[in-house]
Amino acid sequence: MATYNWQQKDWPLFSYSLENVEDELFALTEKIGKITGALNALPEDSQMAMIIDMMVSEALKTSEIEGEYLSRKDVISSIKNNLGLNQQWEKVRDKKSEGIAELMIDVRNTYAEKLTKEKLFSWHRMLLRDAEDVKVGGWREHEEPMQVVSGAMGKEKVHFEAPPSAQVPMEMERFITWFNETAPGGAHEIRKPPVRSAIAHLYFESIHPFEDGNGRIGRAITEKALSQGFGRPVLMSLSKTIEENKSDYYNALEKAQRSNEVTDWVEYFVKTVLAAQVDAEVQIDFTLKKVKFFDRFKGKLNERQLKVINRMLEEGPAGFEGGMNASKYVSLAKVSKATATRDLQELLQIGAFSLLGSGGGRSTRYRVNLG
Repeated sequence: MATYNWQQKDWPLFSYSLENVEDELFALTEKIGKITGALNALPEDSQMAMIIDMMVSEALKTSEIEGEYLSRKDVISSIKNNLGLNQQWEKVRDKKSEGIAELMIDVRNTYAEKLTKEKLFSWHRMLLRDAEDVKVGGWREHEEPMQVVSGAMGKEKVHFEAPPSAQVPMEMERFITWFNETAPGGAHEIRKPPVRSAIAHLYFESIHPFEDGNGRIGRAITEKALSQGFGRPVLMSLSKTIEENKSDYYNALEKAQRSNEVTDWVEYFVKTVLAAQVDAEVQIDFTLKKVKFFDRFKGKLNERQLKVINRMLEEGPAGFEGGMNASKYVSLAKVSKATATRDLQELLQIGAFSLLGSGGGRSTRYRVNLG
């Protein structure tokens, strides 16, 4: 009996119903238009800041899904280096941060191009540039089964087994043809971008063509599909939304890989894309507030205060964990306790900071007052 989708007679002829997600698909199209308008209303430097924020979020979260926790600072530096935005090239200690940053930028810059085997190999080399004992820039070739496994040794649970390595070149040739033919204007165009993106991700993950990096490259493919469908690079972090409920993602994927009737998977994915777009709206609103904040306090903040505020705002709409206090200020600004206290009091007095909670004295904490 066929256990997995690729072992079944109808592979890879995916079937699905969109009856339960028509509202979400309509809402998503509306939000894409709204967000594009909001982004265009930002000053050019703020637009770039917003785009960088999204790429950083995607880079960090697509790695976290795979259990890799990268330095936010290294990822930001890598992205700015690659975009030529740093006046001086910033040294990055973590090569993985460099690799994922390069991948994020390439996915964005080349979204309109056809997918090719060479492009996928290039992405794989970016991602795993320093990997050891792993074939980089080519399909897997090992004879042992490629399995997705969890559990302690001796008590492993096999969630999925991909096609044998010998089958991968043929499967990937067929996948690449499918991807390009279902693109806008293609012979078998799928007109709803989130639906094509959902199937592309499931299809790629089911082949699992690389020894490592399949999840991250699979999510890059979903971004490419969405961007092609909407005619512009998407402004969202799908991986951030997935990572927030990672078990739902793995459960939905595992279930979908048992059959080529994939309605449940498509519904899960469309709703996830919509949630990611809602989150992007929050991010853009946050960026607009930042622009207004710095306009309001232009010329009123010293270098120390600017450094600390910028560091706090790097954390995004959720804010700096635990707020700011004197000891954190000392550490970030490299100043004495007296200077930190004076700077904080001044920020409170001019309205740049507001109190976080009702504590006083040593427990006084502050947040940036974005209004």
